[in-house]
Amino acid sequence: MKAQQTAPAKAEKGRQKQEGNGQNMYVIAGLGNPKKEYDNTRHNIGFSVIDMLADKTGISVNTAKHKGLLGAGYLNGQKIILVKPLTYMNLSGECIREVLDYYKVDGSTNLIVIHDDISLEPGIIRVRKKGSAGGHNGLKNIIQHLGKDQFVRIKVGVGEKPAGYDLADYVLGHFTDEDWKTMGERLETAGEIIKSFCLAGIDITMNQYNKK
Repeated sequence: MKAQQTAPAKAEKGRQKQEGNGQNMYVIAGLGNPKKEYDNTRHNIGFSVIDMLADKTGISVNTAKHKGLLGAGYLNGQKIILVKPLTYMNLSGECIREVLDYYKVDGSTNLIVIHDDISLEPGIIRVRKKGSAGGHNGLKNIIQHLGKDQFVRIKVGVGEKPAGYDLADYVLGHFTDEDWKTMGERLETAGEIIKSFCLAGIDITMNQYNKK
């Protein structure tokens, strides 16, 4: 005779099912600042990628929890959690750490962070599976909270600041119409990279997209 589960056991099983074990789940986090005034700025290109991916997959990124906005769904059969930290850029690691812990996801293998990079020309994209913060405060905070720099990141070039510009003013500024046209096209490429990573892994993805 099959033993009946107690109410607490059923509740725990339901909680584990909701949270997942993280083995076949990917956390995709785009970095940015939460207020409307920062929409479509250079520093918010990570948010722009998440918005594009949410639109493509039909995932609503509107659940406020873990110091961010989250949306869960599937990308070509793979469970994904889309994340937009609401901590402001410099404290992004607080949100990402909480999300990884809650869903039991290994940040070394199943986390993707999308961020702006001023060392790359607008629209140039590079994929890395580890590395330093390179002066990016959002990455610096993530490394601090994870205790390691081994996590996949998609670096989206926004161009080097012009001579005489304050760096903060530049990255918090909006793209020119010409640059935004280029960026709009490259958001699609970032989505393809994320899909490739989830289905084929980081090495194949890097070999394919870092050559472009």
